[in-house]
Amino acid sequence: MITFLRHIQRNLVWAIPVVMLAGFFAGVTTDVKSLKQLILPFTFLMVYPMMVNLQIKKIFEGGDAKVQIVTQLLNFAVIPFMAFALGKIAFPNSPYITLGLLLASLLPTSGMTISWTGMAHGNIPAAIKMTVFGLLIGSVLTPLYVKSLMGTVIEIPLVRIFKQILIVVLLPLVLGNITQQLLVWRYGQAKYQKDIKGIFPLFSTLGVLGVVFIALSLKAESIAANPVQLAGLILPLIILYGMNFTISTVIGKMFFSRGDAIALVYGTVMRNLSIALAIAMTVFGKEGSQIALIIALAYIVQVQSAAWYVKLTHRIFGEKIADAKAREVMLEGVFALHLSDTLSNAVKLLAEEHIHSVAILDDNDKPVGMVSGDSIINAVADDFPYDTPLGSLSLDPVVIVAPGTPLKTMMESMKRAHEYKALVLDAQGRVSHVIPQEELLLRLVEETPEKAV
Repeated sequence: MITFLRHIQRNLVWAIPVVMLAGFFAGVTTDVKSLKQLILPFTFLMVYPMMVNLQIKKIFEGGDAKVQIVTQLLNFAVIPFMAFALGKIAFPNSPYITLGLLLASLLPTSGMTISWTGMAHGNIPAAIKMTVFGLLIGSVLTPLYVKSLMGTVIEIPLVRIFKQILIVVLLPLVLGNITQQLLVWRYGQAKYQKDIKGIFPLFSTLGVLGVVFIALSLKAESIAANPVQLAGLILPLIILYGMNFTISTVIGKMFFSRGDAIALVYGTVMRNLSIALAIAMTVFGKEGSQIALIIALAYIVQVQSAAWYVKLTHRIFGEKIADAKAREVMLEGVFALHLSDTLSNAVKLLAEEHIHSVAILDDNDKPVGMVSGDSIINAVADDFPYDTPLGSLSLDPVVIVAPGTPLKTMMESMKRAHEYKALVLDAQGRVSHVIPQEELLLRLVEETPEKAV
């Protein structure tokens, strides 16, 4: 099941059109009115898993205020009005299609913002904060923007929109955060990051496909009567995303570092289409499927354009790894033991978690060294008892960096210490993140010219 869902997620740009066709076929051949009862369950399946991985505490971390402010200004002072104007020009006689375009533009960023930023080697912590800020601000402003911009041509149920946002956004947000805390408490941060975190977006994808199927099946008869309607919807979406990419790219190149610029692009171009789809289908009754149609098509344009932009990122922003910072490759969740723990504890931890080394902390939780598989084998070969405290062993050196440390500087430190895992400390001097060599290699392979591979 998980393998199948991973395959679908990797091929979402093809999966959505296939599901749209299946929904259309179902709508023109069978009575699909009963599918309306599945809208809310699929909506919850779509949104809740996405909220489990949302790191709300990131909004309290500083260091990137400028890019956060500019991102949200673009998200709420530029893009919605751009989408509204485009909708009025392209669909002068179709206010509900314009409303769909507006809804898609009012809910910025999603989990895909973080994913695409990571694939393009941008500033992932900044992208996480953009996602949280965009979700919270968008939840408040969306009903107000919709009412002020569309209220003269469409009856906008303002109270109902706020109510549905509570149900499809804030409730899953609270439940998702509780789920995350319980999983971390039960399995630990490192195992959650390594083995559990990646499962939830797969089920969110399943919810998206379910809602898209229902939306198209309910709209199938009107599409069959006017098949050129779909073609007329695609072009304005391509124009909107093209304008969005252009504006954010120019601003990113002019005012921000490479990592922040990439986060800015994906923090403004990627829209939370899942929540827009949920609001359309649960608030606007029979017109919801018409609104949802353009949002469903936006998935195709968004995924394709994001994928192509990743391929062009190095040409646009350059390939200098010296400009990259530790925060762009660091992972949350660190395996650690204390000096009082034993050689046996280290053997079990490395074997069970399939890791190469573990951080060793003093009584104040400050890192004092590393124990690797090599050092354990040497200790056993030298007849050290398994109950030997780790403090009695000769520890490997530890490489400590700050989030803003350039990767080039960090790699030079690794070379000098002959230790190829770095620990990142928080403001209190405690270990908060880790940078394993695997993450560096993934970053470096993207910097390698194809002819050299």
